[in-house]
Amino acid sequence: MNGQNRKDITPGTAVDIVLKADQRTGKLTSGIVKDILTNSQFHPHGIKVRLTDGQVGRVQEIKKQP
Repeated sequence: MNGQNRKDITPGTAVDIVLKADQRTGKLTSGIVKDILTNSQFHPHGIKVRLTDGQVGRVQEIKKQP
């Protein structure tokens, strides 16, 4: 599932994000969502989130929950 819809993401969700510094390479960083930073319900480049470790980036993929 992609990370363009805010309704699909909640704190505690496991996601892959792309950090600002990695946007050119597309390198993904995995983590757990702590805060949702985008206010709009949809964003074409992905909803911006803060992970539990403090990193900020846009969600590229939402991992399946067991």
